[in-house]
Amino acid sequence: MTLQIDDANRVRTLILDRPDALNAFNEALYDATAQALLDAAADPSVAVVLLTGAGRAFSAGTDLLEMHQLATNPDFERGEHGFLGLLDALVAFPKPLVCAVNGLGLGIGATILGFADLAFMSTTAKLKCPFTSLGVAPEAASSLLFPQLVGRQNAAWMLLSAEWVSAAEAKDMGLVWRVCEPEDLLPEARKHAELLAARPISSLVAVKRTMTEPIRAEIAAARERENACFAELMGGPANIEALTAFAEGRQPDFTSLPEGW
Repeated sequence: MTLQIDDANRVRTLILDRPDALNAFNEALYDATAQALLDAAADPSVAVVLLTGAGRAFSAGTDLLEMHQLATNPDFERGEHGFLGLLDALVAFPKPLVCAVNGLGLGIGATILGFADLAFMSTTAKLKCPFTSLGVAPEAASSLLFPQLVGRQNAAWMLLSAEWVSAAEAKDMGLVWRVCEPEDLLPEARKHAELLAARPISSLVAVKRTMTEPIRAEIAAARERENACFAELMGGPANIEALTAFAEGRQPDFTSLPEGW
């Protein structure tokens, strides 16, 4: 099992459950999470989805060992939904999405907050957008949603630097709404999710639609730009050096790449 699903008081809780891999998304977890969002969207008994992680991580992003296979093995078998399918489900999700960042969040474990209607974060959690350290481009429309959420310079720092951002910094930026002590995180997130879930689902859906509809075309355009850049860079010299270094347990060295890389 890669995803725990629990229903209570019209809130469907999704718990990313690969704790030994820091809840990194492999194809199976991408598929399970995307399908869970699609199912929750279609289920008239679900008003709100609460997303969190098991263990000490929220999500370490895409499983880099599997990404290495994707980059180097043309016969690698992809999942039914995969990364792009999860993004499709997030973009289209019509009900409130509450995220409870219980531990470290990298890559999609950070950029998913662009789709959160409310985000709570543990004081011990931290976030990183590791794209430049992997030799790739932004993802999940973060090049659009992060500047809108946190301002251009905060977004530029997160997307360009590949440095960690603390819970306090994320709160100051506006990337998360509330910061809680670890033991208070889920109770606080659940309290607010259940408050929303007590409202009429039809009204919740209408509010979210009116908020997201104006930027839907912009999100699609941002994803198209990001995907084109990602496709150009993935498997390139910088990305291969980063993934090889990860597989070998060393720091990448980008200083000897071909000119321009």
